[in-house]
Amino acid sequence: MINFQHLPPCGDINASKNRLHYCTEQGLLRHAVATELHGHGDGFQALVKAHLNLGKHCQDTGLILSLNAHIWGSIFPLILYGNATQKQAWLPSLLSGELIAGHAITEPQAGSDVNALTTTAVATESGFILNGHKRFITNTPIADALLIYAKLDGKLSGFLVKKTDSGAHFDDQPSVTGCASATMGDVILQDCLIPLDRQLGKTGAGGMMIQNALELERAFIFAGIIGIMQWQLEQVVQFSRQRLSNGLHLGANQAISHKIAEMQCRVDTCLLWVNECARLKDTGKRISLASAQTKLIASEAFLQSSLDAVQIFGASGLLKENKMLGLVQDAMASRLFSGSSEIQKNIIAALIGTGAGYKGKA
Repeated sequence: MINFQHLPPCGDINASKNRLHYCTEQGLLRHAVATELHGHGDGFQALVKAHLNLGKHCQDTGLILSLNAHIWGSIFPLILYGNATQKQAWLPSLLSGELIAGHAITEPQAGSDVNALTTTAVATESGFILNGHKRFITNTPIADALLIYAKLDGKLSGFLVKKTDSGAHFDDQPSVTGCASATMGDVILQDCLIPLDRQLGKTGAGGMMIQNALELERAFIFAGIIGIMQWQLEQVVQFSRQRLSNGLHLGANQAISHKIAEMQCRVDTCLLWVNECARLKDTGKRISLASAQTKLIASEAFLQSSLDAVQIFGASGLLKENKMLGLVQDAMASRLFSGSSEIQKNIIAALIGTGAGYKGKA
């Protein structure tokens, strides 16, 4: 099991980068990656265990978000869609943390609707020229490269863009509350020129690449967050035993004990869902439905448990040094990243044969 006792403290952008590097040095990025690709050669269940351990020890939702953006936004797209040359050139540095990356999908006027994306790529003899504006992109200020989705001849496609490429601007604004240690920002592409060998996957494969990346992210980003929820529960139980009310410990109050019981049920339910996604992946099965269900159930559970934790702690839960209130903000953000709760419901409805996305016959 990875030792996170020496994880660098939270702080500014440099601190976020140091914390991410520490996790890469511990081999956290190599789970569910084949040995021939410089991975551990284990499965998704091992990945879940490692991320649970991280969340329980660091309680840093931003770090978890940053790591998952790197893993599902860059490493796995390279594994799934990169050619042999691209894998050899990029994967060792991404897995070691020498390069920090992620993916850029969202734009100021386009979020969940990938058909509305306006960033463009034009092929020339000297390379691809990209123009566009991406927003709320995780890891942007600390990223060395990003997988950017743009339309080439009107077809959504993926391109590997380095921070040092001419015409590429990775900014640290706008800043958001919630998951504060996950650095975010805008990507501005102004006649950004990249080599022709930086296109990842076939022209028009961008939609499928985004779908696969988000399915994996939705399924496993909450492995680390469930670790945080386990820590929350332990803190609440300890507090309820120590705090006296009318001569009895706080947990003797049925209203409080019921909240704690519900927190336990949420943790166990979320863990069942994440482990089910791991089981499906390890047996080569699809996770489209399970990942949307996991994301919906876990994000709503994280928010409710965070609110309950603050309520149980009372006024002390509002103290700046108490992590519980900050986790409420993080939980609010978790309902939005990787697709909002409403988007997950749309996906679930479409996959079971109803809703706006269903295209079958009546």
